[in-house]
Amino acid sequence: MNERQLWERYKKYLCEVESIGLALDVSRMNFADDFLERMRGPMDKAFDAMEALEKGAIANPDEKRRVGHYWLRAPERAPEPGLTQAVRDTVEAIRRFSEDVHAGRVKPPKADRFTRLLLVGIGGSALGPQLVADALGTAADRMQVFFFDNTDPDGMDRVLAHLGDRLSETLTVVISKSGGTKETRNGMLEAERAYKEKGLDFGAQAVAVTGEGSELDRYAKQGKWLRMFPMWDWVGGRTSVLSAVGLLPARLQGLDIDGMLAGARDMDAATRTRDALRNPAALMALMWFHGSGGRGQKDLVILPYKDRLMLLSRYLQQLVMESLGKEKDLDGKVVSQGLAVYGNKGSTDQHAYVQQLREGVNNFFVTFLEVLKDRPGTSMQVEPDITSGDYLLGFFLGTRRALFEKERESMTLTVPDVSARTLGALIALYERAVGFYAALVNINAYHQPGVEAGKKAAGVVLELQRKVLATLRGDKAKGHTAEELASAVGARDEVETVFKVLEHLAANPDHGVKREPGSTRFDARYRAG
Repeated sequence: MNERQLWERYKKYLCEVESIGLALDVSRMNFADDFLERMRGPMDKAFDAMEALEKGAIANPDEKRRVGHYWLRAPERAPEPGLTQAVRDTVEAIRRFSEDVHAGRVKPPKADRFTRLLLVGIGGSALGPQLVADALGTAADRMQVFFFDNTDPDGMDRVLAHLGDRLSETLTVVISKSGGTKETRNGMLEAERAYKEKGLDFGAQAVAVTGEGSELDRYAKQGKWLRMFPMWDWVGGRTSVLSAVGLLPARLQGLDIDGMLAGARDMDAATRTRDALRNPAALMALMWFHGSGGRGQKDLVILPYKDRLMLLSRYLQQLVMESLGKEKDLDGKVVSQGLAVYGNKGSTDQHAYVQQLREGVNNFFVTFLEVLKDRPGTSMQVEPDITSGDYLLGFFLGTRRALFEKERESMTLTVPDVSARTLGALIALYERAVGFYAALVNINAYHQPGVEAGKKAAGVVLELQRKVLATLRGDKAKGHTAEELASAVGARDEVETVFKVLEHLAANPDHGVKREPGSTRFDARYRAG
């Protein structure tokens, strides 16, 4: 295909959303001329499924739940007046609470006002807020934001070191729908300990975002925390960024949550049209279907050419992979579906994996994300009539051309800026693309049995550790191998797991286990535990 033909294809298949200033160019995806027509029937069924979902149908049959994250930005579309009012009341409560914090009406006991925000969460309870904070944050933010997003003690220590003596000015927001998520529970307990060590009342500086009556809700009420904000069972974690999960930390940071909600609402409206060429979410889902063979046969690479969108690929990894990575379809048939996502940012990746993308294995297709506005105000010229932003454009267009020359497929999303409104629109765009693609391949995008399986397996390991420690501490003999301990605790088939547990215990002083020098034998220093 020559440049002229490519230009004609560009004009034919360009999808623009004027209300947002967004454009989706799929001209470099090598679908056949009759592809969209052939997919009209399946796409009509996908439109029907999305319409039913938005009206309140049970869209998550395995858990018998409705899926209502679209109501978060258009509460008037919720199927019941009570849900509409609940969403509106929550957004208003977030605004009022944030205003009280900023004005010093809600303040910490031992400081003039809150200046720092520590968010404790994992998965969707952290990835969305992190994306928003990084994409929209400035040096003028009302509060600086920090995250506990893992159960890594060293990672938490690093954050606490950054906070230092400002912990007295730090508001902690703990986010967990059930309150039973162990990583978040651990982060909360570590944070609480850090406050107590500095003579601070954790409850007087803590807020919960959780389900009513959850473990976290009960713990927060018992500890007399400042506030509780709701999480509803009809909003999944990976689609929760426009609920209190993302809106509360964003507003506390001082960001424009009304702009985010408006952008998402406008994108939702634009992606209700049943004409795929005028619907960027439908067209994107069709390109995923074409690019991956409808079976995840190729990976999706996300390349935003903007530092502020560096975390977009991490956010989309969960949104796309947790939603679409399913063993069985809605009929119970084993289909092993999925779409792997990875990426970072341009033009950083000119110097990383673009070499393989162009000349290595052709097992991917790319989404380039172009942002038209370089910065507020004017830029200096690094060469005559050339700015740093002009170079960024050059690298984007050059990379896209270099990949096309090697028959690597790509699509390009163009947005005007990285504003609250644009970010909200991008979040909604990908949420709806996921929903459409899931309908095309007949899977449940709104449950995550694999995640639950991993949590259960982790629980088995920790229970095994308790048995191993009890055996070590109760046995008078010195020195035990993993094989001996596995046999002693009735886990003969779990020798490797027992060894890895022992290896970790011996590397840390917490449980009094040591490894005999130069051997694979382990002992407990403190018999009484």
